[in-house]
Amino acid sequence: MKKLTLKKHTSKQNYSRIAYKIAYQEILNPAQYEAVIHQNGPALVIAGAGTGKTRTLVYRVSYLIENSIPPEQIVLLTFTRKAASEMLRRAASLLDGRCEKVSGGTFHSFALLLLRQYAHLLGFESSFSVIDQSDSEDTINLIRNQFKFDKSKKRFPQKNSLQDIYSLSVNKRESYKHVVETYYPAFIDYLEEIQLIFDEYKIFKKKHNLMDYDDLLFNLLDLLKNQPNVADQITSKYRWLLIDEYQDTNRLQHEIVLLLAGKEQNVMAVGDDAQSIYSFRGADFQNILFFPESFNNCKIYKIEENYRSTQAILNLTNVIIKDAIYKYEKELYSRIVGNEKPKIIQAKDERQQSEFVTQQILELREEGIPLREIAVLFRYSFHSFDLEIELNKSNIPFVKFGGMKFIETAHIKDLLAYLKIIANPKDAVSWQRVLLLLEGVGPRTANKVINSITSDKSINDVLKEIQKSKDAIKSLFEIFEEYRHKKISLQEITTHFAEYYKPLLENKYDDAKRRWRDIETLIAITQRYKSINEFLNEITIDPPNESLSDMEPESKEDEILTLSTIHSAKGLEWKVVFLIWALEGRFPGSKSIDSIDSIEEERRLFYVACTRAKTLLYITYPINIFDRFSGSVLSEPSRFIRDINESIAEHYILVNEELNTN
Repeated sequence: MKKLTLKKHTSKQNYSRIAYKIAYQEILNPAQYEAVIHQNGPALVIAGAGTGKTRTLVYRVSYLIENSIPPEQIVLLTFTRKAASEMLRRAASLLDGRCEKVSGGTFHSFALLLLRQYAHLLGFESSFSVIDQSDSEDTINLIRNQFKFDKSKKRFPQKNSLQDIYSLSVNKRESYKHVVETYYPAFIDYLEEIQLIFDEYKIFKKKHNLMDYDDLLFNLLDLLKNQPNVADQITSKYRWLLIDEYQDTNRLQHEIVLLLAGKEQNVMAVGDDAQSIYSFRGADFQNILFFPESFNNCKIYKIEENYRSTQAILNLTNVIIKDAIYKYEKELYSRIVGNEKPKIIQAKDERQQSEFVTQQILELREEGIPLREIAVLFRYSFHSFDLEIELNKSNIPFVKFGGMKFIETAHIKDLLAYLKIIANPKDAVSWQRVLLLLEGVGPRTANKVINSITSDKSINDVLKEIQKSKDAIKSLFEIFEEYRHKKISLQEITTHFAEYYKPLLENKYDDAKRRWRDIETLIAITQRYKSINEFLNEITIDPPNESLSDMEPESKEDEILTLSTIHSAKGLEWKVVFLIWALEGRFPGSKSIDSIDSIEEERRLFYVACTRAKTLLYITYPINIFDRFSGSVLSEPSRFIRDINESIAEHYILVNEELNTN
């Protein structure tokens, strides 16, 4: 009898016989192509600065879909919603509309999506509110004051320090004790009190149906670890995981990735170890270093061809990062024509440094390089203060990156609080905010009202328990009751609350007209959303960056120079970059030199700054600077450039022009 072999079923894809719409091998360079066509199982893509990391992810998405992977099974996690949306838009333009069905967003937005479905398993209602860092600080402060720790004779940690301790503990997966000992040793005697505050903070959030940013990640991890049926549902639905900027993940996010990968482990992480610069936010450099060891048979791809900078600039950046202690070995190269070496310039003092940068910017502009193609980068925001004065003298318009986010401005938080209460009537933080806006209502009255609300008492019962501002509080309750049940658009609801809030705004702020423009902008934004929850989810998890009125340039010039801290400049690029204050004691800072990890992160920051330049790079430092923090004179160039020889960069000493008096 003849035998007929029954082939064993395998879940691995066979990609060899597909007629592709996109000519991947022709469009991508060999290293990008190898990463894009990676088949099943885990992969780590080390993509150096300017090497087309985003391009690789975009083509990876389209490649998976062309290989019959349902787009609904693919998740693209990035650190901004805008980045994910842009990648999926580009993928759709390459392939077709199927790419838009891929789930794309931040870790926090993805966690929120899942928690809306499964919150009941953790003791929350699905309508829970998400509170931002500022609200979290205020809630912690409320508990701190209730325990009367604010009356302590010794210096007790303020609300922002307490929130930092809590957040670092959650994201780094470390005990409160370890975080306090490592980052806040001055508060070690208050460990018991700090623990008490955090225990009460957790109880408060659950009671009032609130989650903070850290809870979104922690609670998702809780679901994946302790609810096996839920974990199976999630990993069966989302079978292909793509993660951008893996060097910026924290320990909590790394653990989530390990569990989301499921049994199939179809996870691809993309990042650059040399650009890990966010440890102050809890990012863990070791996540990308030890990623391959976290999975079985993980494949590593390196992408080293740079499409941003000239080889002359890369020669310098390769030398800077070569001395890093912890790294993946790589050597960036470029085919971009341009032989002008980076310039390292010594100034006698800060004023001379500022005068040189200003003079050089004016000369570059005369040579045809617009101001928008020039940036001045620095380690700390205060490093640019003197330069700003010099730029103003020369009438050079500039914008400085940093400042308060749009969503964090007090007037926007006020208006959002009304909408949050509509979405979650038990949101105590928002209730406190809107009640304290009313004349005559203080913290004590506000607390009485809030306690009554959480006890599900009627408005009449609430009014019996308070003495002041009864009419104002009753009027506020009636407005909420009216709009909670009205079937009108989100924009109409927001407009009504804005009109109610307007006299309160005018009474509270001297610059009410300027702030009202932000309110009008927020009202316009709400037109894009169908529901309050959809709007609040998106604006809280991934908000607009700055107040639009703050972003309006004072100058009407078409061109504006960019001043930026290096952290704010990551991911951006300019034709010409000035990196100022490359002085030992300032960059790296004097507080960083006692720790190897701190020095290594400073090195990566220096590398990130230099790799922003496309054509010209100027590195400047003043000498003989008295440092009031260390009490010493700073006179050496930064260790990151001290041994750079003339074959890599040109060295100059600034001298003042001799005036001809004849």
